[in-house]
Amino acid sequence: MRKVRDVMVTNVVTVDADVNVRKAVERMNTHEVGCLVVLEKGSFVGILTERDVLKRVVVKTRNLDETLVGDVMSKPLVVVKPEASLEEAVKLMFERRIKKLPVVKNKELVGLITMTDIARIHQQMVEYIKSLAAKYDLPKRMEKVIHYYVV
Repeated sequence: MRKVRDVMVTNVVTVDADVNVRKAVERMNTHEVGCLVVLEKGSFVGILTERDVLKRVVVKTRNLDETLVGDVMSKPLVVVKPEASLEEAVKLMFERRIKKLPVVKNKELVGLITMTDIARIHQQMVEYIKSLAAKYDLPKRMEKVIHYYVV
C-alpha cells in the first residue's frame, strides 16, 4: 500500500499570518497553488485556501489590504505524517471534511497531499473513497472532486 510520502508534493508554499490577504492571493497566483500553509513565528498554525478567501473575505466584502491571513485562515491545522497510509490520509480528510493535508515529520513541514492528488494517483483508493463517500455527509466541494475523479 502506498504511503503519503509517495504522493505528496514537497514544494509547499507558505505565508506569514500577519500578511494581508491581497499579498497572500498574489502569492497563490504567482506559484499557481490553491492554498498556503500559514506560519506564525516559524511554526505552522493554519492553512489559507481559495475557499477561505471566497467565504471569509469576498462574500463578506472585507478589505483585502486590511484583512490579515491569520484572521481568515482555517485552523487548527490538521496534518498527517509522511509514513501514514493513503487510506489513513483519506479517512482523516473525510472525518475533518477537508481536501488538503500538510505533511509533517518531526515538527517540520515536508509536503502537502490533497484529495485530488490521491484520486488521480491511486486506483485502489477509488474504491476506498467510494466506500467512505457513502458513509459521510460531504460538503459540495468534496463531492465535486469525488464525482469528477472517482465516479
